[in-house]
Amino acid sequence: MSPSAPPSATTLLPRQRALVVGAGGVLGSALLAEALVAGRFARVAALVATPLAATLDGFVALPEAALDAPGAAVADIAFVVFERDRHANGRDEAFVRPDPLALPALAARLLAAGVRRLVVVVPHAPALLPAALAQGFASQTEHAVAALDFEHCVFLRAAQGATPQAGRSTVERLVGWWLSQLRWMIPAPQAALLTARLAQLVVTIGRLLPAVPPGTHVLAPEQLADAAREPDENQAEIKLAAAIARR
Repeated sequence: MSPSAPPSATTLLPRQRALVVGAGGVLGSALLAEALVAGRFARVAALVATPLAATLDGFVALPEAALDAPGAAVADIAFVVFERDRHANGRDEAFVRPDPLALPALAARLLAAGVRRLVVVVPHAPALLPAALAQGFASQTEHAVAALDFEHCVFLRAAQGATPQAGRSTVERLVGWWLSQLRWMIPAPQAALLTARLAQLVVTIGRLLPAVPPGTHVLAPEQLADAAREPDENQAEIKLAAAIARR
């Protein structure tokens, strides 16, 4: 940012302690890297299934059992990332991979562990998601999470591209091919965002939450894409804040 540029809205907000659940996948690891940029959060933790040496300043490898420790206060905000794509080198296995069906139980544990703000990233095939659900709850699972007493609860509908072919069954490859054909019917604003850019937007949303009214919010792929096209980051933040505040 140049000296003459106005300060970003997020730079004026208190720094939160962040927790990433699902940090091992393609998007999850990008989100973790984005969150770790110096100064964005007071501390960044990732929920791990096996011991992981933490060598970065401000990074904590948090065992899953820590969520259930008496008097736990693990984070102010948690990012839960669901995605199909995983790295092929096996490094993902150290990180907890959240189960979509167990989201209400996970959210309740996070709430009990001191988390006040929850951001859930839900990749989907845009052509298969009814328009009425793009900005509303897509399942009873999401209803159950929204009923919990979080200060902010945000569901992000992030359009996801095709899954890599390696390691998939014949049926999965066939379904993947069929989904790839649907891309010609998907409006440009719903096309999958580049992973790094999507990670930036998710982190920005998390940092903006203390400045928007409490509540539950659902952001459609079009709203994320609209902010992603904005070359001015301050304007992108303004669009995201407006999208979150719109209920």
